Amino acid sequence: MTNSLPSIRNIAIIAHVDHGKTTLVDAMLNQSGIFRENEVHVERVMDSNDLERERGITILSKITGIRYKGVKINIVDTPGHSDFGGEVERALKIVDGVMLLVDASEGPLPQTRYVLSKALEAKLPPIVVINKIDRADARVPQVLDEIYDLFIDLDAAEEQLDFPVLYTIAKTGVAKNSMEDDSTTLQPLFEAILRHIPAPAGDPEEVLQMLVANLDYSDYLGRLAIGRVFAGTLRFGDTVGISKLDGTLHTTRITKLYSFEGLKRVDETIGRPGDILAIAGVEGITIGETVTSAENPRPLPQVHIDEPTIAMTFTINTSPFVGREGAYVTSRNLRERLDKELLTNVSISVQELGPDTFKVMGRGELQLAILIEMMRRENYELMVGKPEILTRTIDHKTHEPVELLVIDCPESFLGVVIEKLGSRKGKMNKMVNHGSGRVRLEFHIPSRGLIGLRSEILTDTRGTALMNSLFHGYIEWQGEIPTRPTGSLVADRPGRATGYAIFNLQERGEIFVNPGTEVYAGMIVGENARTADLDVNIVKEKKLTNMRASTADEAIRLVPPRILNLEQAIEFIRDDEFVEATPTSIRLRKKVLKANQR
Repeated sequence: MTNSLPSIRNIAIIAHVDHGKTTLVDAMLNQSGIFRENEVHVERVMDSNDLERERGITILSKITGIRYKGVKINIVDTPGHSDFGGEVERALKIVDGVMLLVDASEGPLPQTRYVLSKALEAKLPPIVVINKIDRADARVPQVLDEIYDLFIDLDAAEEQLDFPVLYTIAKTGVAKNSMEDDSTTLQPLFEAILRHIPAPAGDPEEVLQMLVANLDYSDYLGRLAIGRVFAGTLRFGDTVGISKLDGTLHTTRITKLYSFEGLKRVDETIGRPGDILAIAGVEGITIGETVTSAENPRPLPQVHIDEPTIAMTFTINTSPFVGREGAYVTSRNLRERLDKELLTNVSISVQELGPDTFKVMGRGELQLAILIEMMRRENYELMVGKPEILTRTIDHKTHEPVELLVIDCPESFLGVVIEKLGSRKGKMNKMVNHGSGRVRLEFHIPSRGLIGLRSEILTDTRGTALMNSLFHGYIEWQGEIPTRPTGSLVADRPGRATGYAIFNLQERGEIFVNPGTEVYAGMIVGENARTADLDVNIVKEKKLTNMRASTADEAIRLVPPRILNLEQAIEFIRDDEFVEATPTSIRLRKKVLKANQR
């Protein structure tokens, strides 16, 4: 028999990047009494790693638990960026409902569409929350209409269209059932969760079934598997079977059992259906496997994750400056780090191309750039090549991934944006003018057309455009897409860049290094204004004599260099170039350093 457990609710918060998910979870934690009066806690408390805080985006899905009126509400905070979609898909496996958060001004955006389609596929009942209703440019009635259009567009079932709508200001912790409501707390939101999200079902007497949806690591306990109990009862100290992805069964003993309360893990002795738990004593377990009975195994269906669409080559650093800044520089270090990433990140895969070269495949440029950034911060040195698209053959024809791209830009830049996308094989589907001076454009564009597009669009629109993209499917190969029309300025000898040399090179193109920067032969120090690469002497010094010229020394005026960050560097390089990423520097270089061998 299947019982429902009225004292538990499991809910995932899904939304587009920067619509306020993590801020809303903050407010829910604060108002549920999880923190003591005198306890100090930071803003965006769920974004626990440094990169998430700096970029203001959620990268890893995380779980927290709060209590309201005697009911335990487990909240899964998911990423809003489709590059981290593997995290979203897993999170939806362990919940019974979703809270869809939409910005009151921006409305539904591509990632809103992506995560909502996954939730509707999984038949999860939604609660719609329109956030940031205090914005000066909020347009709540129109956004609500857009949300209904989106649900209908995604073929939502009749009962899924009958969703409750709440209006919130996550920053101040206010939720309202209607715009006229005078509520000053999140109580209407908590009530809606209890009323509209079904209690988990499952029979505690059945065979144990717990699906592993996430992994964590503890220095004391080793690997921790995080998942949800769907049937049966799990007790501390039990001997259980782990049904592996390849169909084999391993037995192990549960050495620790935790549940989530606020930001802490709380020791438990028993887990019942509906509980979201972390278990220790499970070395070698991976995401998508089932913890089940050792005598009578009954595995759950495996988690299907969308396939990668983009690949980059990771290799060891071979530049003359190798080992100066990082501690981990060998191929063994690189292999171990990528193997560790594979344990917790199901949406990437790694293929070994040679003794010290790896092909890393992921869902998008951002996902791989985040991985490189994390490795830099962990003291690794490596080089990465230009991103390439993963094609597939359908009916003996080559097909490539295509993306749905939404650009929001001022009317005055409409022509330049459409021209830029036309040259990259983009096809416009839709153009909406909200009458606010900004226009929203929708395109279908091959994934390779997006490489390097963001920085060009931002330059052309003077930083005013907003770009969001989402994997849409596969399309027949669209032919050649023009890449960067300019060449590189390449240092022809080692030394330190001088102001005198930079001053004389400025007319050749844009410089990437400051005076005093140490360079090596083959390092890219700027962008040439012409198509060909140009070898330059950037370390040339002004020769001094004891003769005094009548035209006293002229002061040199240097244009500030364009210092590239990691994503810009990855977008900039060509096929014969590498980005060298070390803990303190991002350098660009030619694959072949010697000019006479290129």
